[in-house]
Amino acid sequence: MTDYNIAATAARMQGLHPLLRRLVAETGVSILPDVEAHDAWAAHAGLAMAVYAEDPERYRETLDLAVVVPELHATAGRRFRVGLLLPEAARALAPRYGFARWPAFVMLRDGRYLGAVDGIRDWDVYIGELERLLAAEPARPPSVGIAVRSEGSASSCH
Repeated sequence: MTDYNIAATAARMQGLHPLLRRLVAETGVSILPDVEAHDAWAAHAGLAMAVYAEDPERYRETLDLAVVVPELHATAGRRFRVGLLLPEAARALAPRYGFARWPAFVMLRDGRYLGAVDGIRDWDVYIGELERLLAAEPARPPSVGIAVRSEGSASSCH
């Protein structure tokens, strides 16, 4: 786990659901409490899986990550590092990567977007998506679009 503040890491671990604590322990997951921590973590070279967790009380499916992520990590020969975004950071970053269902994971290479898988899927779908993402070329994330209008203008750009 890459976190330079041992006391803060211990406090974050205590706040996690026991199954998510197990995910951290078994997979060597870095806990990413905020956007800045995510961005610093993501900037490192190599393959990475950023796991977007929501509050398990609101989204029970979040706990499925405790089983799915270690299995995907092992299936891929541990070729990527894993970061777990805490709910507040996950909510703040979700629009950047354009997914709408929880839980989700985003694959990155050298900090660049490869793709995302959101929601709970069948195991075969996870495996196929992971293989596709590990072989993908970096691309622009499909961020959530926001309509832009010019205030007071009667003209259109189209």
